[in-house]
Amino acid sequence: MRTTHERILDMMEAITRIEKYAARGRQAFESNELIQTYLVHHLQILGEAASKVSASFQEQHPEVPWSHIRGMRHILVHDYFRIDPDIVWAAVDKDLPDLKRSLSAILDELA
Repeated sequence: MRTTHERILDMMEAITRIEKYAARGRQAFESNELIQTYLVHHLQILGEAASKVSASFQEQHPEVPWSHIRGMRHILVHDYFRIDPDIVWAAVDKDLPDLKRSLSAILDELA
């Protein structure tokens, strides 16, 4: 069983992998199916790791939008044909930097 610390590290690794290809920009995302699939896959991993963090830990860290992360994962996995690339890109471009800062602060606390 993975610890909370390991789950947060999993989330950070997913963000790092997303950033690697998101850095190519929105046009690359929109025009390259492989980049789209890669980003969606790692958003799914991010959501899965978040869903395994205990409820009590999540309550201690309300700065992380746990329910939104889990909700996005649910849509990406179960409602695949309803995925809106604009929403995916907005999450990557606008939401991940704040999430990364929050998770980094949590890792500093756990260290």
